[in-house]
Amino acid sequence: MDANLYTLVERHFPAERTQPCLVVPGGPAVDYATLERMSAQVAHALAAAGCVPGDRVAVQVDKHWQVLALYLGCLRAGLVYLPLNTAYQKSELDHFFRDAEPRVIVCRDQALGVIATLAEQLPAKPVVLTLDAQGGELMDRAARCDTVFATVPRAADDLAAILYTSGTTGRAKGAMLTHRNLGSNALTLVDQWGFTRGDVLLHALPVYHVHGLFVAVHCALLSGGRMLWLDKFDAKDVVSHLPHATVMMGVPTFYTRLLAEPSFTREAAAHPRLYVSGSAPLLPETFAEFEQRTGVRILERYGMTETGMNTSNPLRGERRGGTVGPALPGVDVRVVDGDGRACGPDVVGAIEVRGPNVFAGYWRLPERTREEFTADGWFRTGDMGRLAADGYLTIVGRAKDLIISGGLNIYPKEIEEHLDALPGVVESAVVGIPDADFGEAVLAVIVAREGHGLTEAGVIATLKADIARFKVPKRVVFARDLPRNAMGKVQKNVLRATYGGDAAGPRAPS
Repeated sequence: MDANLYTLVERHFPAERTQPCLVVPGGPAVDYATLERMSAQVAHALAAAGCVPGDRVAVQVDKHWQVLALYLGCLRAGLVYLPLNTAYQKSELDHFFRDAEPRVIVCRDQALGVIATLAEQLPAKPVVLTLDAQGGELMDRAARCDTVFATVPRAADDLAAILYTSGTTGRAKGAMLTHRNLGSNALTLVDQWGFTRGDVLLHALPVYHVHGLFVAVHCALLSGGRMLWLDKFDAKDVVSHLPHATVMMGVPTFYTRLLAEPSFTREAAAHPRLYVSGSAPLLPETFAEFEQRTGVRILERYGMTETGMNTSNPLRGERRGGTVGPALPGVDVRVVDGDGRACGPDVVGAIEVRGPNVFAGYWRLPERTREEFTADGWFRTGDMGRLAADGYLTIVGRAKDLIISGGLNIYPKEIEEHLDALPGVVESAVVGIPDADFGEAVLAVIVAREGHGLTEAGVIATLKADIARFKVPKRVVFARDLPRNAMGKVQKNVLRATYGGDAAGPRAPS
């Protein structure tokens, strides 16, 4: 049986292919027939460029609707799609190209010089093609190709995509995602989040990441719905489109910016049936403020590059602020102690998962792959959390962010929750920095509201009355903002590097 993800997607296209698949505000409305036809032409063009099933196609382009035709064309041709963040620079791209050995590299016209130079230095000499909103060489070639393409059959465990992890600790690793991984997760999300042909997804996410490319796009395609396709997130622009959308997906930063936008009123927010948040922790304060403003509870879920989505607060049922909900159907989640034994309810431990969504391993890193799986087949996520008795999961941080001070374990999330609750605090991040006496000392970085009256001494004094003294930060610094990656996650490695040079660390501007 053909397990190609495109075959699955195509089965869910509306019978009437003239139905819109995506609408670009101020631009075209692209129907399913156009997408089907153009993805066939792209598949032919890639095959003509020398691609055979299993080859990698690296893609670093801006967000425009033709990217979707390229992605589907890769699937149809049995190729492995390799999306790359548009912020990646020469040295990073060189690593990805040498590691993945793509047969074709698709890039923006303005990056052609740099990427062509890198490609020329590679042993395999990949073909470099441009793609932009006006077309580019890839679409010029595709336009000369047949509009019918026989989808290449794939086995369930064949690779559909490779996504490189952020690489905050050493070189980025390529997570291998199979047709089964992506298909099973997509079907589960469509069912759990109630997607139908009548849904209109407001899509303002990037499409080089699991959230925007797989979670968002797959939910729309596998329900035969449509997308409002925005090239970037702008709060005022998003508010203007909400009356035409039924679902919005975003990172927490999207929601904090909406709450700061005066035009985002209860009336403006009323039409969408569902707001989903992920890719980074949603502050309980944001969750509560959003509900107060709109009367709607954001649905927060938990996933990662290697697994897709693992847990989700329910569509119908309690959406519990500060948690990422129970495990999705077909996915198992457990929390274990340092010896691998299951923790009791509400006890913090390491989060492990298993299921058809869990990736096939890291590209050309078999030893690293074995290290990340337990003997009984569970994937070690690297996240720390606790499971409530009723199955709701709470994430408390990354295992590498655990602070060990004087032999005592300190979970940054607990301290951040206390800091974020202080009047005048917008958000905070807690990290461990080297300390001669304790090994690590707790340092808090606070982003405060304008005109705040907070002081380092005052914050420390308040926390001493709330939490154990060993958890209280030794230092509190104030910053204009927190460093984040493209998906909105706070880069704690950057904070450690910035403030961990000595026991005191530099003072950031207030």
